[in-house]
Amino acid sequence: MTKHDLAGYRVVAVHAHPDDEVLFTGGTLADMAARGAEVTVVTATLGEEGEIIGEPYQGLAVTDQLGGFRAWELKRALDALGVRGVQLGGFGHFRDSGMEGSPAHDNPRALVNRVDEAAQLLEQQFAALQPHAVLTYGPDGGYGHPDHIAVHRAVHAAAPQDLHIWWAVFERGAHYSGLESIDAPEGWSLPDQAYLDNFTNRGADVTYELSSEALEAKRAAMRAHATQIWTADGTLSAVNPYAAQAGLRAPAEVPGAYALSNLLTMPLLRQEFYQLGQGTPQETLLGQM
Repeated sequence: MTKHDLAGYRVVAVHAHPDDEVLFTGGTLADMAARGAEVTVVTATLGEEGEIIGEPYQGLAVTDQLGGFRAWELKRALDALGVRGVQLGGFGHFRDSGMEGSPAHDNPRALVNRVDEAAQLLEQQFAALQPHAVLTYGPDGGYGHPDHIAVHRAVHAAAPQDLHIWWAVFERGAHYSGLESIDAPEGWSLPDQAYLDNFTNRGADVTYELSSEALEAKRAAMRAHATQIWTADGTLSAVNPYAAQAGLRAPAEVPGAYALSNLLTMPLLRQEFYQLGQGTPQETLLGQM
């Protein structure tokens, strides 16, 4: 692959919250951008209902300041990936709906209550950006989050029938295998089968191999989302004042680990995985330009 072999290729990733772009698709987006593609991340909400990891910034949730803080985390993460960002409808237009059963669902601005409007705005974005492919979630939203499912529905309602849609997934077998080579950092634990099966999907149509550069860009973008993600690589920050170090028994295959606010250890893999959601089957994410 040459440095600019994807010049002229346009891809749009549509996600629900800041940090979804890096967890599901970060390495892919960084690699495509480095190879000359025009990469745009469309984010629907500010993630106001996210669970804050660590103690220093817990007050952001109490004062409803988390969304604005996460907007800046998203900006730094997108810069690390080398991609452009669009906030659907503008900053604060749609609100994080929270998990199933959350009182946040009752907010009239919640994304789950405005799927048709989100679809209309996405249709405008697709018309303006003319992507060759769209990356988003599958019907289950990856792990059942209502906002992820809302984004899935909006994307499929907005996209032309001839546009390739790829569902980004945490592939089950790869994650089970990856965890076998990781020792959890002190104070963290490994996920049980119920958690891991809910968090993952079985099988993928395309496996996207990440270059070393794309992997490091993904790692940097994960660190940018400091209120949501801790990387187990000894990194210290104002949000994470305690260095966590995972034991990596096969770093060539599984080069890192991370956790969300539950401190359940997840493997950082050298691949990202996609299922075909719409379009003709093909061996790569790169269709006809």
